[in-house]
Amino acid sequence: MTAPTLYHYPGCSTCKNARKWLAAHGVEPKLIDLVATPPSAATLKKLWKRSGLPIAKLFNTSGQSYRGGGFKERLPSMSDDEALAALAADGKLIKRPILVTADRVLVGFRDAAYAEAFAAS
Repeated sequence: MTAPTLYHYPGCSTCKNARKWLAAHGVEPKLIDLVATPPSAATLKKLWKRSGLPIAKLFNTSGQSYRGGGFKERLPSMSDDEALAALAADGKLIKRPILVTADRVLVGFRDAAYAEAFAAS
């Protein structure tokens, strides 16, 4: 089985919790820092499509970039490509962590969702 990939931000407490959960369950993901090396719009589009979520769920709505950029007002009128370009331009806009396994993409961290993802693999 290919190792999962975890897009994360090292200073994020939710990301730290996800990494702790993975370590406690013997999972060693490939780590990608969302802020230092944000994924491209094309990569984000693939992740978004695989996640099955509305594009708005990829945005970190509690972050300064989201609030400062006026995305609460702007996002509803943005095209998908505009939204993806905004996410690719600022890794702090991206909801984190994003866990990519062979068969799913999970945005955010919830114990139950991670447990289900690894029980199925």
